[in-house]
Amino acid sequence: MLTLKESPNGVTFSIQVVPRASKCEVTGIVNDALKIRLTAPPVDGKANEECLRYLSALLGVARNRLAIVSGQTSRKKIIFISGMGQKDLEEILSGVLPPDRAPELFDSVTQ
Repeated sequence: MLTLKESPNGVTFSIQVVPRASKCEVTGIVNDALKIRLTAPPVDGKANEECLRYLSALLGVARNRLAIVSGQTSRKKIIFISGMGQKDLEEILSGVLPPDRAPELFDSVTQ
């Protein structure tokens, strides 16, 4: 189950990245994190930048609204999206993830 934490400024959620993949894609939820495969290597921040670029396109938000707030050098990261609510993010991610997992996909926390 993916935990979304809403604050007055936006929403945060965890991701787990797999660098050096054959293509960029969301593969599901692992250990309460959205698992994302990226083609970039984890060198000189290339994977982090590709991750934010990919999420920007996937979620339909401007790149400058996304930030990695924790885990800059780790495979597990916390992503913040400014100006988006938990319900909006749930709706977008429900369309990206397999439909058989949608009923129990999210655990929401309001800060």
